[in-house]
Amino acid sequence: MAKWTADRLPSMAGVTVVITGAGGGIGLVTARELARVGAHVVLAVRNVDKARQAVTGMHGDFDVRRLDVADLDSVRAFATSYTGDIDVLINNAGVMDIPAARTAQGLDVQTATNYFGPFVLTNLLLPRLTDRVVTVSSQLHRFGRLDLDDLNWRARKYNGLAVYESSKLAVVLFSLELQRRLTASGSRVRSVIAHPGVARTGLATHSPLGFVNRLPFLVQDVERGALPLMYAATQDVPGNAYVGPDGLFSFTGYPLIRKPSRAGLDPAVAKRLWQATATLTGTGL
Repeated sequence: MAKWTADRLPSMAGVTVVITGAGGGIGLVTARELARVGAHVVLAVRNVDKARQAVTGMHGDFDVRRLDVADLDSVRAFATSYTGDIDVLINNAGVMDIPAARTAQGLDVQTATNYFGPFVLTNLLLPRLTDRVVTVSSQLHRFGRLDLDDLNWRARKYNGLAVYESSKLAVVLFSLELQRRLTASGSRVRSVIAHPGVARTGLATHSPLGFVNRLPFLVQDVERGALPLMYAATQDVPGNAYVGPDGLFSFTGYPLIRKPSRAGLDPAVAKRLWQATATLTGTGL
């Protein structure tokens, strides 16, 4: 079977896609390609000017709106101000292995960006969603360890990489519970997970793991890294599908439905995580 590439994207005329963190990296590539095939693409970003400059000259229908996904006040303001249906929501914004910091709401910035913010945004926009939610995870979720009594990293010693890994495991479990709830309610909306493998972006700038960007046999460019997001957003994949590159260890390659870690498929933990997150954020109860 031929490898799936952006050349095989279907027409998305009349489809509205909201992509967080789309001002650069795989989010921007995804925005560009979906707009190229007719989608109305909303770039939900912290830096509006940067994003507008990034899409200048690109073919397609773009709308740039401010959203700091780590700031729950910003998330709520975005969701409240948005009118109209959204066919596809892509929770792409993320940070990796950054120094410890707190948001205005007292949340750990890294966990808020990668997990709390997407959780709240998805819940608030769900009444407007018609097709699917795609949330970006990482193969590093396989090393994640959750403490449901300390999701906000108050009691544990902060370790940037451990926080990243646990936030990405939380994303996988979030998708599992979200899909269970959608199915139980009779909704046709589906929740899907995508990961880019090891893509050469600025994500790992703050991390010792950034050295992999200098190892061409372990890393792929942003164009290839964005393919799983596009595949997850447009192809007929089942609910809670885990889409990533088809190469060794899913580091590089073309989109393929794979399996997350066993820990990411535990329905009891997924349900407890949802409840703990809903209590912490005041959303999704």
